[in-house]
Amino acid sequence: MALCGGVGAMALPSELIVHIFSFLSDRDKLRASAVCSRWRECLFYPALWTELKLRIGGGCNGGGSSSEETSRLEFLMRKFGSFVRELQLELAPVEGCLSPLNNNNPSSTRMDQPDSDPQLSQRWRDAMATYLDQVLCVFSSIRNNRNLRKLSLYGDTCVLQQEGLLDSSHLHQIHQGDKKINEVQQLFMELLSNSRQLRWLSCSFMLGLVTPCSLACLSNPSAETLQHLSLLDHQLGPLISPSELDRLSNLHSLALDFSDFTSELCGLLASPRRTPLHRISLLLNGAALEFKPLEGTATEDDWKALIRVSANLRVYVMALEVNSSELLGVLKPSLPLERLHLDSYSTLVTDATLELISQQYNKTLTHFLLLRDDPDFPDLSINRNEDPLVLLAWRCTQLAVLVIHGYTVWAHNLVAISRLRGSNLRVLTVSEESIDFDPDQAVCMDGDPVHNLVKEVSLGLARVWHPCLDSSLVLSEPTHHFHHELHAFSMGM
Repeated sequence: MALCGGVGAMALPSELIVHIFSFLSDRDKLRASAVCSRWRECLFYPALWTELKLRIGGGCNGGGSSSEETSRLEFLMRKFGSFVRELQLELAPVEGCLSPLNNNNPSSTRMDQPDSDPQLSQRWRDAMATYLDQVLCVFSSIRNNRNLRKLSLYGDTCVLQQEGLLDSSHLHQIHQGDKKINEVQQLFMELLSNSRQLRWLSCSFMLGLVTPCSLACLSNPSAETLQHLSLLDHQLGPLISPSELDRLSNLHSLALDFSDFTSELCGLLASPRRTPLHRISLLLNGAALEFKPLEGTATEDDWKALIRVSANLRVYVMALEVNSSELLGVLKPSLPLERLHLDSYSTLVTDATLELISQQYNKTLTHFLLLRDDPDFPDLSINRNEDPLVLLAWRCTQLAVLVIHGYTVWAHNLVAISRLRGSNLRVLTVSEESIDFDPDQAVCMDGDPVHNLVKEVSLGLARVWHPCLDSSLVLSEPTHHFHHELHAFSMGM
């Protein structure tokens, strides 16, 4: 319907303009704000910016330089930081191919690391300096925000590793690094102290942000309202103490480094005074076991005690570069394991480990990812008639997601898996290079073996299926994947 006379959109009341703009994406809101001062005033109305999702780094927000990225971040945080209620921020302060957030092929960065190349070393220092500046920008803007309910932070700094674990000590190599690190930590503690209704706090691999003393600053009101806590870092010591965890009596979900989930912490969570826990996500990093051994972690009896109080508890475990003997030690029979992701560059998973998994978690396992980024594709089926992956599909009656790359999967076994699980297997992702064909069976078949495989698996799943032709779509940067998956896992309660 046309507006009468010379009356145009500018004559609409501000409340109506704000409502119309509420249907725009954040990017479109910012573009529309350049039209005129009236629109700019309406577009920066606080009600339109209760939730802010940002991905900063590598030019992913328009292809600008690091300084342009930081300028955009400063503008947004200055405008909305004091009142935003939900802030999700991914920081990838690296340039070009070093950043999976700026790359349609995240797996290509799995092994990209600075080396002796002077130019690459300078890029590394520039990236770390940018990281510190951006973190300072964020926390300078939100430190007094009392309305913040959800804070989710991911620092994509793992690709900057030179060798071994990357921790906050690397930041001291940056000009004024010590001063900036101390300021960042102080601002974070101020935020926690000023918060009044924080419900979700997730800090994943934010170098130099969280210290063992940070959570002690959390205000009493937020300690009562907090429902999700995620503290994942490459620090050498635990980031949460038993006394701090004891304050958080209404937690529904928790994500920690596996080595930090001690027997004492598990005992506290098993207290009948607390709200029952629904989700636990644990990251087991084999590279950290030398510095953070598994001695003192939750025992079989600890898990049993926790399950008695939290009957609906489910656990998600990602294991990076962990050998089978270590896995056999941590996968307790009473662990209510729902999701398991085994990822490595070269470490092998044995058929005995898969046998244990399929037997112990046959009633709870829904997601199983078996990934290995190595040109060698070992065969797990020592006995062709009892393939461990087929047995897993048969025993685990709740299995809905199966992803495989880096191990040989025989075509006839893949068909068997599809028939066993049928349409209940919502996701079956197998890289084409992982699939092999038994020459004895191929002789008995007519036509192209790949075509026959696609046809048989599609029939078994009752939907069209194809092997994954690009392995980069199967592999991803592991910690980035874990960060996103634990969020979906924790919110699916």
